Order: sequence, then C-alpha cells, then structure tokens
Amino acid sequence: MLSKTMEQALNEQINAEFYSSYMYLSMSTWFNSIGLPGAAKWMLTQTQEELFHGMKIFRQVNERGGRVTLKAISQPPVVWKSTLHVFQEALAHEQKVTGLINDLVNLALEEKDHASNIFLQWFVSEQVEEEANVGAVLDKLKLIGKDTTALFTLDAELGQRIFTPPPVQVN
Repeated sequence: MLSKTMEQALNEQINAEFYSSYMYLSMSTWFNSIGLPGAAKWMLTQTQEELFHGMKIFRQVNERGGRVTLKAISQPPVVWKSTLHVFQEALAHEQKVTGLINDLVNLALEEKDHASNIFLQWFVSEQVEEEANVGAVLDKLKLIGKDTTALFTLDAELGQRIFTPPPVQVN
C-alpha cells in the first residue's frame, strides 16, 4: 500500500506526464503550422509516449491501493522562435522531468517503499533514453544551422519515428 506522501507525489507526476504530453502536442501543432510534417510526427510520437508514462503511473497508484486525483493541466506554450528552439525547450523539459523522477526515487528510498523504487527504476532508464533522443535531434539541428535543404532532409527522417508501447509486464 502506498503512503499518502508517495500517493500525492505520484499524482503530481501523473499531472507532469500529462502536461508533457500536452506540451509535445502543442509543439507538433506548431511544426505542422510551419510546414515541417516530419517534426510534427516526431512530436506526436513523443505525445503518445508521455501519455503512456502518465497512464503507467496511474495504473501503479491504483494497483497499490492509492487514489488517483487528476488536476488541471497547465497550458503549454504555442509559439517558438525556431525548430532549434523547440528542441532546446524539449531537452530542458526532459531534464526537468528527470529531476522529478529522481525526487520520486529519493522519496521511495526515504520511505523504504521498495515496490515504488523498483517501479520507478523503469522511469529512470526511460529518462536517459528521452534525453538522448531529444539531444540527438538537437545535435543535428546545430550542425544544420540555417541550411534549409538539410532541415527538410532531417524533417523527413524525423517523420519515420513511431510509438511502440513497451510490453506490459505481468507480475
């Protein structure tokens, strides 16, 4: 059974994951509006991942006897200066989420909540992947600079990304 402190912290993380999904959806919309459908699809895939993360925590709270309390999702930004700026913001956001996950792990350790700690290790590994994925695109954008031909080539590459949910573990 979850402690009230852990339950509240996980509820906050559900909200953070749903906000992430909403933010990436906003980024996808912005990319569509400027004619970069590949980047829009990349962000739409990211939207699906974040929603999956939120629902994974949602299920965990329920399975551990807690109660999910949904809160309002803040409005994300809707306009960015450039493609580079979008991915810089995405990386900063993923780094923030990594900090939130690390805080949850620290709380689980402090409370000797081994089940939550084990559950959260998946998210620790996932955040390494999230930061690496965004960072790789950001590195390419920095190399591209203002070369629009290279940007359209990268856009086509970004459009190949698809969301494949991880297999569900049966305990």
